[in-house]
Amino acid sequence: MVQINWFVAECVLIAFERKPMSFSIRSIRRVLFVVPSVLVLFGMLLTPAALLTAATRPNIVLIMADDMGYECVSSNGGATYSTPRIDSLAKSGIRFLNGHSQPICTPSRVQIMTGLYNNRNYIRFGFLDPKATTFGHVLKSAGYKTCIVGKWQLAGGLGAPGHFGFDEYCLWQLTRRPSRYANPGLEVNGKLKDYKNGEYGPDLVSDYLCDFIERNKDAPFFAYYPMILPHWPFEPTPDSPDYDKTFPGAKGVGQMKYFKDMVSYTDKLVGKIVDKLDSLGLREKTLVIFTGDNGTYVKIVSNLNGAKYPGGKGSTRDNGTHVPLVASWPGTAPTGKVSDALVDFSDILPTLAETTGAKLPTGEFYEGISLAPLLRGKPFKGRESIYCWYHRNGLRGKESQHTRTQDFKLYSTGRYFKVAGDLLEKKPIKIGSLAGRGLAAYKALKTALDVQLETTRKSTEALKKRGFGGATKKQGKNKNAEKKQKQKQKKEKKAKQE
Repeated sequence: MVQINWFVAECVLIAFERKPMSFSIRSIRRVLFVVPSVLVLFGMLLTPAALLTAATRPNIVLIMADDMGYECVSSNGGATYSTPRIDSLAKSGIRFLNGHSQPICTPSRVQIMTGLYNNRNYIRFGFLDPKATTFGHVLKSAGYKTCIVGKWQLAGGLGAPGHFGFDEYCLWQLTRRPSRYANPGLEVNGKLKDYKNGEYGPDLVSDYLCDFIERNKDAPFFAYYPMILPHWPFEPTPDSPDYDKTFPGAKGVGQMKYFKDMVSYTDKLVGKIVDKLDSLGLREKTLVIFTGDNGTYVKIVSNLNGAKYPGGKGSTRDNGTHVPLVASWPGTAPTGKVSDALVDFSDILPTLAETTGAKLPTGEFYEGISLAPLLRGKPFKGRESIYCWYHRNGLRGKESQHTRTQDFKLYSTGRYFKVAGDLLEKKPIKIGSLAGRGLAAYKALKTALDVQLETTRKSTEALKKRGFGGATKKQGKNKNAEKKQKQKQKKEKKAKQE
């Protein structure tokens, strides 16, 4: 601010020909010309982004593993796996005990990118609403260089990443679904690339990210890395003894023994990114967030804190939504802190906006809250509850909805659980028997759920007007039948003409 004040003083002195208190007609005219310009400049300088200095306006690296639940990180108590680099990241920052995603891939991607609960904008699996505003848009508008590498799965064609605010990309599953591991097929900045010389997909996309970081080391950047690993098909990694670099894809289905190897390789790649930041002297200038997009594959059983923990991908139970969450920002965020704050993916975009000084879209409201105070070691009041709307295919009226606190969960069907100690939700609580803390939690959750149910009703109407969100399975079958009938009629008509 000292520099700004100096500039203003200079402007005034120029207006008065560096003779303070000299009020000639000419000097007054100069003031009338200069002052508005100064005020406009102030308006520009005092935007959220401008209020942050280069030191406090961090680079952002957001890493999201694919199908890797809370139990897969050893610092969380996962005894089945070894994740030293993620553990080290946690020691250098904050490890969250209550981070929650959506139950499967696309819903989580839509929520984390837009900051909105799925009841407001989820359309169908493998699709992101073209009208959506993402954190790519938000940070790019704030002057950040933006890049996405890894897994897309949101449709839209080769131009989709740019449409959603990313300057660069290196992706799998953008317009096609070839091999993702050994000898993969990728799409890089509008070009299809097929690799046939033993390359490993996760290595290629992480290499691209490292290159992006180095090319943009002098400017603020935002790198979003939705990882390819450790999603099925479970295959050997380059670190596995039986890795076959000549094979173009999965050798078989259900080779569970390789999942552990894939988790280790996931951890290795997280370390690779952190090492790149260290080598460029960017570590203290960069906020690194690591999480997972949903629970672990259902056939994987792990050990968490001495007990068996089944994977819950696709389930609204805790083993389907409870994911690892770590935030590291050396020199700014507290070191080695463990937070029990209740967090979900709707909190990520507001957090990135506040930490970077970026503006959120005008007229939009976000139910999530910013974690920026917590990241800066300041007093932080977390959320009382979070909400989940889930249907894989976006079928309105068929969805599962619930609100929850750390300990209790209430579904729109009326089912009520104390999730602590009842992971698989086998012991519903009778509402009529409630008293004390359980009753108070129920009332608070019911109030919060009623608000979201009304939001769901309004958003469903809005989506139906746009031609989305109103189909049922039966209606979908009817539409397909109508389509096939029209194609048949078209062929018959063409045959007659010939």
